[in-house]
Amino acid sequence: MEKSLLKLLKSEETTYDDYIAYLWKMSDEFQEYLSITNQKLLFKSKTLKIQPIPETTKPVQPVFNAGQFNKDDVAKILGKVNVPNTDPEKRKIQPMEPVTTHMKSTEKKLEQSKEKSNVKQTQSLSSSVTKVRDFSVPGVREAYHVSVDKSGRLWVNDRSGNLVQTDLQGNQLQKIQTSGRVAGYHTATQDGDLIYTDGGKKVIYRITPDQQITEFIKTRNRIPFSVHSSHINGDILVGMIDKVTRYSKTGKEIQNIQRDNQGQGLYSAPHNITENINGDICTSDIVKHAVVVVNKSGQHRFSYTGQGSGFDPYGICTDVLGHILVCDNVSKTVHLLDQDGGFLSVILSSQQGIKSPCGLCVDDENNLYVGQFVNSKLTVYKYLQ
Repeated sequence: MEKSLLKLLKSEETTYDDYIAYLWKMSDEFQEYLSITNQKLLFKSKTLKIQPIPETTKPVQPVFNAGQFNKDDVAKILGKVNVPNTDPEKRKIQPMEPVTTHMKSTEKKLEQSKEKSNVKQTQSLSSSVTKVRDFSVPGVREAYHVSVDKSGRLWVNDRSGNLVQTDLQGNQLQKIQTSGRVAGYHTATQDGDLIYTDGGKKVIYRITPDQQITEFIKTRNRIPFSVHSSHINGDILVGMIDKVTRYSKTGKEIQNIQRDNQGQGLYSAPHNITENINGDICTSDIVKHAVVVVNKSGQHRFSYTGQGSGFDPYGICTDVLGHILVCDNVSKTVHLLDQDGGFLSVILSSQQGIKSPCGLCVDDENNLYVGQFVNSKLTVYKYLQ
């Protein structure tokens, strides 16, 4: 009965996922019409003729009818366990193993931790943000989402599904046509691969440095929006409708995060996702209008909802100090938060030439790359010293 009910509910869930995907497609088409000079075409098109919400049925739940039995009846059927009336034997004491190897390993880890701590302490927030340079990315109309790989090269996509790899001078190295989505749907791995999602096919692909594309993960009935490759352990974090799923670097599903301690849903549409230095999973949810942060175990830590009357978070990233940087499409600024969600400052605004920030990425040299809705330029800033 449980399997039958689950099968029905999965079918219902798929129906609504498909309808939500249809609505996102309609939203993308609507955005396209906004850029047309003669906006009357919008009202003549089928874009405004939205299909009705699909009807679904509420399953009839089974009713449990309790039987009447007692402990002796169960014992007759299954038997029972008795403790033998014998004297217990003395345990044999095993000789202790040398602890030298373990101590050396512990000392080594402490030294490594100390070295990392010293590196971290050499960085601090600068008193001002400095623009280093900017360059146009060929092959894209806007720089919606930015990923940097271990070689320092960049991957950039626009809203039309163009995914381009470029060097730091703006020279195109690769171009891939994807299904496209207004989301952070690609990420570079520690091994130098690129991972990207295909929402229509509900598949996550891997591109190796020799440009071989393979199917990596199937998300079954869920549309994968955003993806991030952990720099801590190589896990793949995927934002989907109403949840975040963690996969191992080999593609095995190992964790699902959906609700807080009160049973409330954490996510609606986590369109951008990243990981902080302490293992926190940080998402920008454009439906909840919040940055939602959980720890590595999936426990809700905090939600950040901006500083004004409205907040529309898009691109999100973290840095070597554990700061969280997030774009706000309402105020057209980039906010800087501390590791616990405390607001520190508006780090970028129109004063620094920012018009509509949407893509963020920090490389190993602590350069901040910012992409915008309005053009295909990437602007590079220094904000740490």
